[in-house]
Amino acid sequence: MRSSGEVLREGELEKRSDSLFQVWKKKRGVLTTDRLKLFPTGLGARPKELRFHSILKVDCVERTGKYVYFTIVTTDHKEIDFRCAGGSHWNASITLALIDFQNRRALQDFRSLRERTAAAAAAAAAAAAAEQEPEEAGATGQS
Repeated sequence: MRSSGEVLREGELEKRSDSLFQVWKKKRGVLTTDRLKLFPTGLGARPKELRFHSILKVDCVERTGKYVYFTIVTTDHKEIDFRCAGGSHWNASITLALIDFQNRRALQDFRSLRERTAAAAAAAAAAAAAEQEPEEAGATGQS
């Protein structure tokens, strides 16, 4: 099992800006087990992070001669467009990391639910046993 924050991949990809002209800006991407960090090309600028808990899916994959275009859809349905060199497969790497994250999260949720259910069942059994003790004591005292 991979540790949280383990770097899975580093390299260049491009993000389409939100500005009026929607230009493509080169970024250095660092993909970990729980997020995608995007570092601008300039020095001193802070990276932007896309945490997997806020990503719904990777969508709209289109291949052209030189690039692969893809969209990351966030849980608030914001679409962020990317492109990468045709052979770099950034879209596949992000998709697989996202699926792995979602699977780990589902397992954690299931285990947590199972533990809560077991604790509730144990509490109910203890309450039922506590109710029966006074009844049994009263029944033996009447004999």
